Amino acid sequence: MPKAANSRLRVCQWVLLLAIFSLLSNGAWAQAQPVADTVVVNARIYTVNSQQPWAEGLAVGGDKILAVGSAKDIAAYRGLSTKVIDAGGRLVLPGFTDAHIHFLEGSVTLLRVHMENAKTVADIQRLVKDFADKHPDSPWILGRGWTYPTFGAAALPDKKYLDEIVPDRPVYLTAFDGHTAWANSKALALAGITKNTPDPPNGSFVRDPVTGQPTGAVKEDADLVFQRVIPLPPRAERLQALRAGMLEANRVGLVRAICAGNDGLAASDFENFDLYDELRRRGELSLRMTIAYELDPPGLTEKNLPLIEQARERYHDEWISGGVVKFFLDGVIESHTAAMVAPYSDDPSVSGSLFWDPAKYKQTVTELDRRGFQIFTHAIGDKAVRLALDAYEGAAEANHTHDARPRVEHIETISAQDIPRFGQLGVIASFQPLHAYPDDDTLKIWARNVGPERAQRAWVWNSIEKTDGRLAFGSDWPVVTLNPWPGVQNALTRQTTEGEPLGGFVPKERISLQDTIKAYTLGAAFAGHREKSEGSLEPGKLADLIVISQDLFKIEPSDIAKTEVLLTMVGGKVVYQSPNWPATSAAEAK
Repeated sequence: MPKAANSRLRVCQWVLLLAIFSLLSNGAWAQAQPVADTVVVNARIYTVNSQQPWAEGLAVGGDKILAVGSAKDIAAYRGLSTKVIDAGGRLVLPGFTDAHIHFLEGSVTLLRVHMENAKTVADIQRLVKDFADKHPDSPWILGRGWTYPTFGAAALPDKKYLDEIVPDRPVYLTAFDGHTAWANSKALALAGITKNTPDPPNGSFVRDPVTGQPTGAVKEDADLVFQRVIPLPPRAERLQALRAGMLEANRVGLVRAICAGNDGLAASDFENFDLYDELRRRGELSLRMTIAYELDPPGLTEKNLPLIEQARERYHDEWISGGVVKFFLDGVIESHTAAMVAPYSDDPSVSGSLFWDPAKYKQTVTELDRRGFQIFTHAIGDKAVRLALDAYEGAAEANHTHDARPRVEHIETISAQDIPRFGQLGVIASFQPLHAYPDDDTLKIWARNVGPERAQRAWVWNSIEKTDGRLAFGSDWPVVTLNPWPGVQNALTRQTTEGEPLGGFVPKERISLQDTIKAYTLGAAFAGHREKSEGSLEPGKLADLIVISQDLFKIEPSDIAKTEVLLTMVGGKVVYQSPNWPATSAAEAK
């Protein structure tokens, strides 16, 4: 080849190489930058990701997070079709999980008598009478929310107060905690309860000490007698209730609910998987659901085991999942039905009782663990908490299981030596912060019943966390509101909204804001084996987030309960937007 031609060829080769280099450096040959469906900008994002705690924006593609970072980082993901959510400098958090809730029961309760704010018997009578007058065709008057202090030192109601206002229809009202109920004479008659009716296992009909007649107060599993005669809400009413419940959940910032078994008269969430599935098929499901099966004594049978297995096999995706079994080991402190190691301080003749034979409970836990089911156990008294921990330890040893993450629910009292066992055994401590709200029920009845020494180990959030235990927070709705913000505040203050008691109720058990948020987000996700896809705002995780009205890191803890959720996103879709949300179009935001 002539030298001139060879020279020209080399020049052309260099020009081509330079062009290729230029194209590569400008990204034309690099992998195409994905265009986000939605970006959140002008935000103060607390990610709950320890590797990147704070960010200014994030990008969403489909139902997942594409990127989290600075305003400049996120700008690269914007395209002509990208929806822009301008957070206006507000705090953005991962969407909250309610780690312990009775969702269908709570939703149906929205349609019944509400007594949460009633302070006197007269208040309750007025609420019940008003409801009865407005619903003349309701065969039963049902409601929930009365508290024990309403009835003075006895802490239990009497049928006469209901007979005075509604004598011609049955009335059945459940206490706020779901462990005691209140029936009028008509309800007692329809259920066949008389002076001679024996108490059922794990329950009792409270009786007048002189006449022996039932007073109308119904404890624990005696409630089952009434469940057999009170009609279930029709399917259409249950669907209506679930829609209302989901709207309320999204309104307060919830993106997942972990349903912990049956809690009343609406049938359990487990028995209504098909309702949730129907809502999903219709595109109406806006809350991710994990649903537990409540297992009663004597244990696994040829009837219930297939139900549990089938639920796990059929429902196991990001929206609806089974594979969880819930036990009830005891009752509650207020009615002396929680199982205690030592007798109650206010009545040394009682120490509560276990609802399961300990050996049978341990055997059943071991078998479920062997089959790969996650296990929840309701345990409020220190004796019940210890038995749950013993059973989980025994199951792990027998089955050589690892990272099973069994849970203990409530843990209102605990022996000092059992506190570090949560961390040692890898057991999730599932608490409901608002249960420790220091109102009259807590300070005058709960604390009186356990006595001053045990009261110092009330709801030991900080002690469990300091010994490497993992926390998951929820509400137990309808026991208390499903709104998490009063719970967040109580985790930090352990005081009433009026600031009582001074210094807080057992203040050493308060925890930080960061740890509280984590317990409602990443901690709750970990408790459900979902920390790789939920619970923090990271690339690749589900786009579940909330924008809130206050910066929790800049306000007084006593103001946290006033927080409002302005926007809730689940799977990249906005499922709730507050009327107070500023109307900013994508064009204006750009």
